[in-house]
Amino acid sequence: MTSVVALPVTRTRPTAEVTGPPVVLLHGFAATGDSDWPAERWAAPLAAAGREAVVVHLPGHGGGPAVATPDEVTTAHLLQRVAAGVDADEVDVVGYSLGARLAWDLAAGKALRVRRLVLGGLSPMEPFGAVDLAAARAAVHGGPRPTDPLTGIITGMVTGEGQDAESLLRVVEGLAREPFDPASSAPDVPTLFVAGQEDQMAQGIEQIVARVPGARLEHVPGDHFGALTGDEFRAAAFGFLGI
Repeated sequence: MTSVVALPVTRTRPTAEVTGPPVVLLHGFAATGDSDWPAERWAAPLAAAGREAVVVHLPGHGGGPAVATPDEVTTAHLLQRVAAGVDADEVDVVGYSLGARLAWDLAAGKALRVRRLVLGGLSPMEPFGAVDLAAARAAVHGGPRPTDPLTGIITGMVTGEGQDAESLLRVVEGLAREPFDPASSAPDVPTLFVAGQEDQMAQGIEQIVARVPGARLEHVPGDHFGALTGDEFRAAAFGFLGI
């Protein structure tokens, strides 16, 4: 069995009297903790409100470890690595896109004791299992651009400036081995879903919201990328967490 190696995290301690559990922030695919959760917009106001911020740096992404094999980043193993890095008795979790998928499974599988959950930009579908990895890897090494639109999008994301394309494709392969399946289990904690009004990836999110008792859905301006950076998403998340 592959040993569990804790993922690196960036912690920002409260600068005021503690008012609640740490807030774990999980970034999206081909993003970084710094890009999705700028400290001045997230960690600093959380700290001022008496909350510790814990930004997790996912494997294959900037700030996280390189990925040698897909075995390191299957869904179940990745959840264990997230939990080991966070190392807290109780947390609130905010995840976006891939981070929201992982946050769902963290809470549903109780890898962490989650008090409140914010899921932004969550796709109700499993995208990674549909990626043509052979075509993506060929393109990364100078071959033709994939003809499949989804594979082309993923290839473009992993070959962006500063990206570790090989590691990111191993992340895709590892996660595809254990696809996201919201029908199999659901969080049983207070949950807020947030989706951009123009976010095509979040279409059909209502189907997942219905699986979580008492969950709320809030739409905010923006597409998949714009919604995350908008003040409305942050305000919705902070309000739900009591910040």
